[in-house]
Amino acid sequence: MASAADGVGSLGAEQNHLSVPVADHGAWATAMNNLGIVPVGIGGQQLVSDSLCIQRFDPGLGLLTPINPIMAGISLVPPPPVPADVPLVKEIIHCKSCTLFPQNPNLPPPSTRERPPGCRTVFVGGLPENATEEIIREVFDQCGEITAIRKSKKNFCHIRFSEEFMVDKALYLSGYRMRIGSSTDKKDSGRIHVDFAQARDDLYEWECKQRLLAREERHRRKVHEDRLRPPSPPPVVHYSEHEAALLADRLKDDHKFSEATAVLFTWIDRGEVNRRTANHFYSMIQSANSHVRRLMSEKAQHEEEMESAKEVFKNALLAILTQFEQITAVFTAATRQKAWDHFSKAQRKNIDIWRKQCEELRNAHSEEIMGIRREEEMEMSDDESDENPCKKMRVEENGVCDQTQASLREENDSLRWQLDAYRNEVELLRREQNRTARPDDDHTAAPTHSPEAQIQLLQQSMHSMQQQLLTLQEKLSSKEAELEQAREEHRYLEGEVLALRDKLLSSTGEAVEGTNGEIHEKGLNGCVPSLYLSRDRRSELLLRRGVASEKEALLLGIISTFLHVHPFGANLEYLWSYIQRLDSKVSAVELERLMVRLPSMFRQELSGVGATLEKRWKFCGFDTLSSA
Repeated sequence: MASAADGVGSLGAEQNHLSVPVADHGAWATAMNNLGIVPVGIGGQQLVSDSLCIQRFDPGLGLLTPINPIMAGISLVPPPPVPADVPLVKEIIHCKSCTLFPQNPNLPPPSTRERPPGCRTVFVGGLPENATEEIIREVFDQCGEITAIRKSKKNFCHIRFSEEFMVDKALYLSGYRMRIGSSTDKKDSGRIHVDFAQARDDLYEWECKQRLLAREERHRRKVHEDRLRPPSPPPVVHYSEHEAALLADRLKDDHKFSEATAVLFTWIDRGEVNRRTANHFYSMIQSANSHVRRLMSEKAQHEEEMESAKEVFKNALLAILTQFEQITAVFTAATRQKAWDHFSKAQRKNIDIWRKQCEELRNAHSEEIMGIRREEEMEMSDDESDENPCKKMRVEENGVCDQTQASLREENDSLRWQLDAYRNEVELLRREQNRTARPDDDHTAAPTHSPEAQIQLLQQSMHSMQQQLLTLQEKLSSKEAELEQAREEHRYLEGEVLALRDKLLSSTGEAVEGTNGEIHEKGLNGCVPSLYLSRDRRSELLLRRGVASEKEALLLGIISTFLHVHPFGANLEYLWSYIQRLDSKVSAVELERLMVRLPSMFRQELSGVGATLEKRWKFCGFDTLSSA
């Protein structure tokens, strides 16, 4: 097919191929028309009328449109755009040795199997018996480069192309009837069928390609992960005297201290410490310990900076709140009648909206300031206001008792440490005596009695220190008993003050004046003597008040149940942590006040000895009922 490589300029040559020797043109046209094929003109002369031609038929070209994309010489020219609703019409394809006639467009398109992955081989069946490999190559060479043709004796073959997209072009020829030359013999004609073929070579190359793509993807992902991975730490050098000297210098430097401590830790963890290197490691540990004071000073400096920043922030919030108050005062003055009547309706609406927004912002800022103050108060003690003189007295007593208790504990601890030191010395002397003792009789009496004398002296000193320790413990227990008695008296006074305050609120105006006089007189004359009232009188005064609200009644029931299932009692922190799960707004001070007000139901006792001494609350309501 010489005209296949001539491009668009070979149209004239291809029209020469259309001049097939036909005896009767009318019979030829009738035969083609019976097949449902619109005939092409020979030498530019139209064989049928224009009414029989389909749309877009150009008799000047002598070909049906759209142009076949796989025809030789015409595949370089892109076909004109075809509307979606117009079906694709195949045309007659003329080759050098054969002619391809399309099937009837009214027939269904030929079926194909599922396309295998990486398919580049097609199955071609229905070939004429006289078809040779050259004719097959001439027909399918228009679809692309052919790498191999495997022809069978039974009118079919397999064609392998170099690229996958060429298979789609070959499928276009499925359904065509091939006729070799102008012969009408059955051996020279046949309807070809083109379908996908499953070849092992195609599958193997496709799998190789997929593995290559997977390797590239893994390499790309690994490069990306390596780029995102943090750099590994540098390796730690091995121990040597030279490296130890360098590390000691780096430990003294504040900027290199972190890296140097990491190296020191690694060396110690590896087991580099021995008798020969113990002095070097001790000096390095001492250098590391010298940084503790620096770190503490830095921490104190940062805390001071934080406190100053908090103070600046608090002052700024107070200034902002003051300006909000001023703006609110302006809005309040504007809403008064003497100024409000002169504004229009729209102006009043805007002023009202602005006032509400300003009040919301002011409330938010005030809540923030109150939160800061609340945090400051929580950092301080949980004591009440200084207006109560009994509370002042309790604070002073607690301060004195705490100081005494702290000093006694310090003395107790020091004596214990000295006692342990003496015990260690005695053990060492005994071990030395056992080592030096031998069965020989050559030892004199003097060296054997000197360690015994030392042991006796140490035992005497230990005995005296034990006596001192016992006396200090007795003093500590007496002081704690006095402290507990003072606290009980304070709780009684606090309950009495609360009861008197309730009486004042519930009485009438005249009774208020009389009660004020009594309270004043009682506060002046009866505060100290009331400390010595009987326990029954205290319980009677506290029980008169009762439960003030429903919340206190609920708390009373929960506390009673909790303490009842703890027969050995529970401390205030444990009880408060349990109630916090039910109501986070309840404080430990409220629980203590409620239990102090009801001594007939709750009793506070001390349990433990020495450092394990703690206060426990117990439920005694059933004991009170049985005694009553």
